Amino acid sequence: MIYLVAAIAGMAGFLFGFDEGVIAGALGMLRGQFGMTPFLEGLVTSAVPFGALFGSLVAGWMADALGRRRTLLLAGLLFVLGALAAGGALGNATLGVARLALGFAVGLAAIVAPLYISENAPAEKRGMLVSIYQLAITLGILGAYLVGYAFSDSWRIMFAIGALPGVALALGIALMSDTPRWLTTQGKVDEARAAIARVRGWTVNDPRVDNELQAIRSAAALEKGSTGSWGDLVTPVVRPALVVGVGLFLLQQLSGINAVIYYAPTVFREAGFDAHSIQLLATMGIGIVNVLMTFVGMAFIDRIGRRKLLYWGFAGTALGLGMIAVGAATEARALDMIAIIGLTVYVGAFAASIGPLPWVMMSEIFPLKARAQGMSIASVANWGMNFIVVFSFPVFVTSFGLAWVFGFYALFCLIGLVFTWRLVPETSGISLEKIEEHLRSGRPFRELGGRSGALGAAAASRVAAHNRAGGLQ
Repeated sequence: MIYLVAAIAGMAGFLFGFDEGVIAGALGMLRGQFGMTPFLEGLVTSAVPFGALFGSLVAGWMADALGRRRTLLLAGLLFVLGALAAGGALGNATLGVARLALGFAVGLAAIVAPLYISENAPAEKRGMLVSIYQLAITLGILGAYLVGYAFSDSWRIMFAIGALPGVALALGIALMSDTPRWLTTQGKVDEARAAIARVRGWTVNDPRVDNELQAIRSAAALEKGSTGSWGDLVTPVVRPALVVGVGLFLLQQLSGINAVIYYAPTVFREAGFDAHSIQLLATMGIGIVNVLMTFVGMAFIDRIGRRKLLYWGFAGTALGLGMIAVGAATEARALDMIAIIGLTVYVGAFAASIGPLPWVMMSEIFPLKARAQGMSIASVANWGMNFIVVFSFPVFVTSFGLAWVFGFYALFCLIGLVFTWRLVPETSGISLEKIEEHLRSGRPFRELGGRSGALGAAAASRVAAHNRAGGLQ
């Protein structure tokens, strides 16, 4: 049952990827039909991440007030309406507004779908299950590229097809229950017990149901009588999680991935592929690499752990971006192939590591009380930097050239290695309640999951004393 839950919530990831990737196949026609300048091209293209920024701002509040399930249902309906509006757009302004609406839906879903999966998943499978969301994003991107190739003469059909997975998300999530953790915070203990039993495939009377419910209630009891606030994010308990959550998303976006996703045919044109059909075929090849390497990441995320996978991911993306920069810096045809190989290495390393990991860790590192707000801020950082990268790419390539732009992205991947070493904890196989317990202990966050990851007696006494005092403060 948990796999069905993850698959339905993952449909939101498919829509995320589709609405990101579909513009790549449509831009060639839109430039001519709507007379797009590089500035307007950046504006319309970046409307999705800009809208997502606003969706992510209210997603935390909606997830707490309405529940995870109802918020996802609303996002599904917005996906349907936005796709139909984009397909019927009459100009740059109406297309931009439609893509803003789609972006708002993406912003809601990008927070609530991983949260919905994480709060339903057992600790030992949480990383892999939340990674289904990232896999769905890559499948959505590939689907958008395939649609772009199949309907290369009609951008309206490209956009409108996005309504179909929106309907699937709305119908699927309507049949699901909310998460046991949210139901518990609402005092709906019997519904929470039933939800645990349903998603685990146990009977309601199974002792394991009560054990899991008790752990959730104990964590929720720490926050009884108070509700999460934005101010909680800067308290000593939550601040380390905030730094990691925001930092990983900023570095993910500054690796330049969405410049490649949104403008893939443009990248191939700059690398020496002149025919538009060849650009689209090469783009689909990158989409396939993206999907296949996401499976690799899913296979290893709970085996070798988050930190090791981040090291490999940042190193691989830096190498790939460096190869693209070298290939693009010269007119030599032989080096064009180096750029293509580098792009493949880059996308593969990203898909296996720094693509899924920020989403996974965002959904698990924040304490229950501050989880929705923390995920909102991390997602705002993601979408804000996404917007800046996507909006600036066509202008920067025109001004500085592809080599310098990708060299700049490579530098931030190297910074990601240092960030991981200094600040990122290991959360693989650790329950959400144990992660919260470690944050409350006052020990450095990066020690979580290491050889000294288990709480010692002194740390445990600090936690007990803190819990007697109450609150996140």
